Amino acid sequence: MSRDVVLSVHDLTKTYTGKKPFVAVDHISFSMHEGEILGLLGPNGAGKTTTIQMLLSTLKPTSGTITYFGKDFYTHRSETLQHVAFASTYIQLPHRLTILENLNVYGMLYNLSPAERKHRIQKFLTFFGVWDQRNKQMSDLSAGQKTRVMLAKAFLAHPRIALLDEPTASLDPDIAHEVRTFVLEQRREYNVSMLFTSHNMDEVTEVCDRVMFLQHGKIVADDTPDNLARSISTATVQLMVGDGMKRTIEYAKKHKLAHTIENRVMNISLDEQHIAELLSGLAKVGVEYTQISINKPSLETYFLYLAKQGRVVKKENT
Repeated sequence: MSRDVVLSVHDLTKTYTGKKPFVAVDHISFSMHEGEILGLLGPNGAGKTTTIQMLLSTLKPTSGTITYFGKDFYTHRSETLQHVAFASTYIQLPHRLTILENLNVYGMLYNLSPAERKHRIQKFLTFFGVWDQRNKQMSDLSAGQKTRVMLAKAFLAHPRIALLDEPTASLDPDIAHEVRTFVLEQRREYNVSMLFTSHNMDEVTEVCDRVMFLQHGKIVADDTPDNLARSISTATVQLMVGDGMKRTIEYAKKHKLAHTIENRVMNISLDEQHIAELLSGLAKVGVEYTQISINKPSLETYFLYLAKQGRVVKKENT
């Protein structure tokens, strides 16, 4: 069963003029469906933040259109933003206000009744374990506590779409896990659609249904995390060699296999389909290893591949 398109972007462009005009976002087009979590990835400077700013109308596009819920964003801005939320670890709430004061203000902005505000604020803060901190000023909170309050703020009004800009950046692993759990629960409970940026590829694989990669302002890939990872065939075989390091090196050189060595550990990069052939060949020349691990291609592998390709293109164009 097909899901409704809740966000559609067509030919969106942002160019900064000056002596040397710079195209930050270059004619990108994409759609996001109801209940979908869409990853927006790319190296620093790829255009992710610029894209989100245009989706929030805090930055005016040079050209292109943005459509939310079938309506043009720029002619239905106020109506649209009642259903669109934003959270980022890089944005601070007013630090002199308490947690409760901040969330009450946002609840009023979204026209929530006093009873709704009270119920939802307690529900979210209890989930995040900061209900007992509700009367503390934001300036007295840790980074992890501030992030949890920011997420509570974003989902307070039960938005139809949430734009999440690196919501787990710089957080301890346990808190990052808590945030991912919350995000998935909001999707499951309220069918919220989300645009999710992160530099943690394992996190993106866990959370996102689909991933777009931005490179120099352009979308260069758009697929599921698994499909993108499978498009890279190179795997890494890590061997702790007990006997036969010299023969292992000779074998790798003879078959022109990229490899690195650290102490008795050798990492060999090769096509995933040739792993069995490698292990059989090493056995034939008498190599013995005490430990082996095989790292198959992942979303991070794909990210690094694209980043490398982008650097090559940039170098050729300079």
